[in-house]
Amino acid sequence: MITDSEEIAGIYQEISKFPTPLKGCIGPQATLKHGGKYCNIYSEWSQRNLERAEWMKLCREYVVFYDENSIAYAGPSGRSMELRGELMNRDSPSGTRKAVLRRHTNNKGEEKQYLEIWSKTSKDRCINLTVLDKHGKVYEDDQFGCLVWSHSETHILYVAEKKRPKVQSFFKTKPELSIEEKDDSTNDAENDQKPVKQADQFLYLEDWGEGLVNQSTPVLCVLDIETGNISELQGIPEHISPGQYNLDKKITSTVVKVVDYPTVDGFTGIYCSDLALNCWARDSQRVVIDTAQRSRKDLIVINIATGIVTSLTTDSEVGSWMLLDIQQDLMVVSCSSPNCPPTLKVGFLPAEGQEERITWVTLDETEPLSRIEWKILTFTPPPEQTHPNFPGLQFESILLIPGKNKNIKPPLIVIPHGGPNSIFVASWMLLHIVFCKLGYAVLLVNYRGSSGFGQDSIRSLTGNIGIQDVEDVQYAAESLLKEGVVDSQKVLLIGGSHGGFIGCHLISQYPGFYKAFATRNPVINLASKLGTTDIPDHTMVQAGFDFAPDQLPTPSVLTALLSKSPIINASRVTTPVLILLGEKDKRVNPSQGLELYRALKVRDVPVRLLWYPDDSHSLSKVGTEVDVFMNIALWFNFALGITKAA
Repeated sequence: MITDSEEIAGIYQEISKFPTPLKGCIGPQATLKHGGKYCNIYSEWSQRNLERAEWMKLCREYVVFYDENSIAYAGPSGRSMELRGELMNRDSPSGTRKAVLRRHTNNKGEEKQYLEIWSKTSKDRCINLTVLDKHGKVYEDDQFGCLVWSHSETHILYVAEKKRPKVQSFFKTKPELSIEEKDDSTNDAENDQKPVKQADQFLYLEDWGEGLVNQSTPVLCVLDIETGNISELQGIPEHISPGQYNLDKKITSTVVKVVDYPTVDGFTGIYCSDLALNCWARDSQRVVIDTAQRSRKDLIVINIATGIVTSLTTDSEVGSWMLLDIQQDLMVVSCSSPNCPPTLKVGFLPAEGQEERITWVTLDETEPLSRIEWKILTFTPPPEQTHPNFPGLQFESILLIPGKNKNIKPPLIVIPHGGPNSIFVASWMLLHIVFCKLGYAVLLVNYRGSSGFGQDSIRSLTGNIGIQDVEDVQYAAESLLKEGVVDSQKVLLIGGSHGGFIGCHLISQYPGFYKAFATRNPVINLASKLGTTDIPDHTMVQAGFDFAPDQLPTPSVLTALLSKSPIINASRVTTPVLILLGEKDKRVNPSQGLELYRALKVRDVPVRLLWYPDDSHSLSKVGTEVDVFMNIALWFNFALGITKAA
């Protein structure tokens, strides 16, 4: 076990240097003079910069030489470079131009957005969108953000916040102007008569919630590249929020239906929030998708004519795969495992019916971390915990184990995910791998109700939160202890959001089992959460009730919500608890964590609360993230009697 705070910080710093791929694009194909072909691959990565306490974006380029469907060589073609201020970019259809949305902060601390047009050799245009004042900030998020070129490459469509009328105080007075100033400003004033609303200075505007703060009214905007003119597309109803716009007309049809229970070949359904920008095979009959399949993330190929689903990665030792791009059946993918940082691979999609013969070539070699092993454990709930309407459901956990020393059993950290219909996949995760490097075993529990196990698994949890999920996590922990590979007297617990909800139930229902608990923005009281969360419908449905926006919860519903909440058993808690809250959290209001803190404080239960004023539900800012980790590590040291309380 590593317990020195400086050594812990050093390990975190070392592991955090591994970047995560964000995108990969295959460039145009070129033919060599003596036969064969080649193309360039452009990729973008995200990396933590601890010194600047911020995320930075990097770009890397690779070259691939190939002949027909066989790759002769693939590797880097240059060094990684940092991309400063770049929010989004998109190549034009011909690949000869690129649109870049960039953020820049001037010497006065004012943040401005620019839309740049680049050719192969230079920057051709730079439009200051902020100065033009045609709209608010351009959206760059995954839900609404987009940059779409017209087929003629003369226009670009994007999504931005609708321009709001100017507001001012009722008592604001204009400064007196001299006679000369009055004469000079007369024409400007006449040509710029804009209404000013005094009563709306502090008007509350609803936004799209967690992760989409200050995004209230998106509008579609079109930039004419040659003239620099910006126009807002008209005719969209005010109650519609456009985003992810595509200029092509589409015809939809269902190829793969919802899978209730895993099929004979193990297919559990499609669980992905987004598709790669290019995901079609050259034959236009097959689609490549990355999706959770139980506790792994696999690449699958779907034949749209037959509906046949084939996995490209089922037998791989790698735990997680993600498609970045496919062009002419050449694919570039990202892959990682719990003990191996992300890397990029390329491979040709074989002909129909031969997909399983695919051969992958690595673009950048990354070695697994030494003395860390992982495996997936499968659990069948005991008969008394089986759901009467969904029998036969199993669940899984991902176990990370530090270097084997038969004479020393490591402490165990149990971590249920949030959601609750989220999932842990066997991929590279910084927090978990660093704890493993410190000497802890880590158990990531995908309880019944997790995505990736079939729709029946998800349905089984509705109305059973606080019962089924709690029982599954405890059963997984106790089952592992029976194997004798971890120290049964040193079991610890981490949980965020709904994982915090589960964790709070665990420490009250199994007092003494967990030696310490660290929770991030936990759900404590469903009844009080209902009026403060940005997703009240989700809260009601997960608890087993119907939701209607125009109906208030009845006293009986509120009573039932409270009865499912861990706050009612706070008096039974003896476990030391570390609470970590983001002040700007719209998903789970920090008042939830405060309820727990006050309930434990008055009962003299060891409790510590950390309040992050500039962070939200994910607590994902680099400075927040490292502080969260260090405090959890030190809290566990204190609970295990290694160090004194902070």
